[in-house]
Amino acid sequence: MSTSEELTDPASQTFCRQALQDIQHSEIPFLVGGAFALERYTGVVRRTKDLDVFVHRMHSDRLMLFLAEKGYCTEARFPHWISKARKNDHIIDIIFGSGNGVAAVDQKWFDVAPRATIMDEQVRLVPVEEMIWSKAFIMERDRYDGADIAHLLHARSKDMDWARLLWRFNRHWRVLFSHLVLFGFIYPGRRLELPQWLMREMIRRLELEIETLSPDRHICQGTLLSWGQYLDHIERGDYEDARQVPRGSLTAADTKFVSERFHEEQDGRLGDRTFATGSALNHKETEAQEPAT
Repeated sequence: MSTSEELTDPASQTFCRQALQDIQHSEIPFLVGGAFALERYTGVVRRTKDLDVFVHRMHSDRLMLFLAEKGYCTEARFPHWISKARKNDHIIDIIFGSGNGVAAVDQKWFDVAPRATIMDEQVRLVPVEEMIWSKAFIMERDRYDGADIAHLLHARSKDMDWARLLWRFNRHWRVLFSHLVLFGFIYPGRRLELPQWLMREMIRRLELEIETLSPDRHICQGTLLSWGQYLDHIERGDYEDARQVPRGSLTAADTKFVSERFHEEQDGRLGDRTFATGSALNHKETEAQEPAT
């Protein structure tokens, strides 16, 4: 049995294999992420029933309609981030952005994506740098992806494109720095594998910041890390939400929708969401933003 097959039970294997074949037949470019990519990069095996695929936003509606024609039940879960396609108890997460609006899928993801064989299908994986970028902001009370990032750094530090990784984080470089500092704590014997130029550059930036007043004194960036843990400050009007334009890429309607879903889940009112047919999709067609240079 291959390692990829160890990730899933027999029913999930059948689902994931068929799902990959169906998406291949759509001829829409996609990348595999989630547990399958993590296993390929690090050897860490986490059993999963679902499949994470990443596409450009301009292709997400077309893929959802294609899967609906193949018999999947579909749902536009969050118009700026993710859709879902379900068969029985199994789900394909179709991802084209991130919950905080930072990590939008763009062509550069595809330009450097490595090839792999998963469930006997030739596919491309989410690049390790983009995988770190999209996971780095997940710091919820009940989910923290820092261990995944430490595993990725441990396994791939010697062949990563560190300059591209720093470019991806852009003005959010402190988030990257925090994970690199923790990596040196988690694996003290491996900390010298982190590029010295990168660590010195971020220390230089930190030294500059501690000597100057921040221009963002009225901004809370905690909402980039967690759906709900910083909402009190935002809803009381203490701070502006860093997710929203012009600071972020989301509209007030986007963040209101996310916050409403958060409160529903906290109150136990969300339950099992109803999946619709592909014809009922109502995505907003907006261009995926790349980090500013």
